[in-house]
Amino acid sequence: MQLHQKILTGLLILLTGMLMGVLLMTLRSSWMPPERVEVRYTDVMRNSETVVSDTTGFTPDRHMFNPSHVFSNIAQQVVPSVVYIETEIPVQQAVPDDENHRFENQFWDRFLPRRRAQSIGSGVLISRDGYILTNHHVIEGAGKQILVLTHDRRQYKAKVIGTDPSTDLAVIKIETSEAQPIVIGNSDRVNVGDWVMAVGNPFRLRSTVTAGIVSAIGRDVDIIMDRMRIESFIQTDAAINRGNSGGALVNTMGELIGINTAIASESGTYQGYGFAVPVNMAMKIGQDMIEFGKVQRAFLGVEITSIDFEQARRYGMSSVSGVEVRNIVPQGSGDRGGLKRGDVILRVNDYPVDAANRLQERIALLRPGEEVTLDVWRNNDEVQLRFSLSGLDDNAIREWADAAVTDPPERMEFDDNQQEGVPQESFNDGFTLAELAVLEDYPRNELVVIRVQPGSVADRAGLQTEDVITHMDNREVESLKSFTDEWDIRKRANEITIRVKRSTGSQTLLLQRN
Repeated sequence: MQLHQKILTGLLILLTGMLMGVLLMTLRSSWMPPERVEVRYTDVMRNSETVVSDTTGFTPDRHMFNPSHVFSNIAQQVVPSVVYIETEIPVQQAVPDDENHRFENQFWDRFLPRRRAQSIGSGVLISRDGYILTNHHVIEGAGKQILVLTHDRRQYKAKVIGTDPSTDLAVIKIETSEAQPIVIGNSDRVNVGDWVMAVGNPFRLRSTVTAGIVSAIGRDVDIIMDRMRIESFIQTDAAINRGNSGGALVNTMGELIGINTAIASESGTYQGYGFAVPVNMAMKIGQDMIEFGKVQRAFLGVEITSIDFEQARRYGMSSVSGVEVRNIVPQGSGDRGGLKRGDVILRVNDYPVDAANRLQERIALLRPGEEVTLDVWRNNDEVQLRFSLSGLDDNAIREWADAAVTDPPERMEFDDNQQEGVPQESFNDGFTLAELAVLEDYPRNELVVIRVQPGSVADRAGLQTEDVITHMDNREVESLKSFTDEWDIRKRANEITIRVKRSTGSQTLLLQRN
């Protein structure tokens, strides 16, 4: 009997100890500060004049230019307008498992994981009543847990006014009437080689200022993870690191010209290149969110691509410039305005566009209902078109946009050598077809484009990988053999029409060999 009591007493003590341990770890998770993580984007800025000032840097007692006065004067002017942002993100919201979002790998964390993580970034005050422009990813998932610390060490709780994943921008607000807003510049006047300064909070080193030059403009670096992304970054070699996200890029007059957004790095830290959203686009997006709570986005309703030397020569152009219209959304803004497939858009509201992302940037500055003027190269001559732009309230634009944001099919990978059991063939006009079985309708096959050579006839016609070819010159083709037979008949033809199916719907493409 005594042995039995001893066993029960031991078990009771063991269970009591385990219960106390669970209670202690529960209490620990509620009072321990959350793990701090950082982000890799920075803030938005803008510029209104040329980057070089005639007076900045001169002292009243001697008329000698002193570069140190330029940067110190800018720092004193800009630093109070850049804030530190810290957010709490629930762990349940699938915090990415990367070097920016890691927790201590302790035993008890496996059973009692921490309920929140922290993310840091920067922001720019754009009004005296507390509106702040920052990056979408800085406050994504934070809800109401957004803490803002100003340069004078005042703390505020911020609320989200609006976010836009397509440009990685967001607006938040703090309750104050004494904010020191930044001076907004004009990013259209930024030139390669201009001196700039980046202001932010890298690695929690608050109010950090770095200097460099504009390395390039209009960069599309494919870092915004959104189907409708718009990227036309200002590139700079001013040092930008994690925590700079949402901070300011300013010129030598202290004017905001961009929102620092990303770094090009293999190590995760500064390696010579940073990217900022031009302030003209950032302020338009920000003003939309302040006025309407969301972005008022206008759409041209076209599929476009940058042109190369061969295309420019084929169109009879004297220089390589402009953006080619490959396809047009039926009854969309461009279609109603007189744009045609094969047009080359040279200028938008008198602003030259030499790449597809530069055209997207100019259209992003406009709202639905506003008029746009396009200078177009057509039939060896310039034509000017003027028409109103539509938004997502337009049925044609909405259907097109909905199709564009749907998840594409899983990308197919093929070896250079023909796979066993998968018939495929390459054609001289720059594309390769494979005959693949339709899983939902076996044994029916489809002709799928698996490769398109850049700059080829097929590429210029707008043929894309994963297109499914259904017709050639209005004749249905159901197999690789039938396609090859029809193709051989037309080997000397100057033009061939091909009907394809893709995620955005069926389209007819014109392959022009001359």
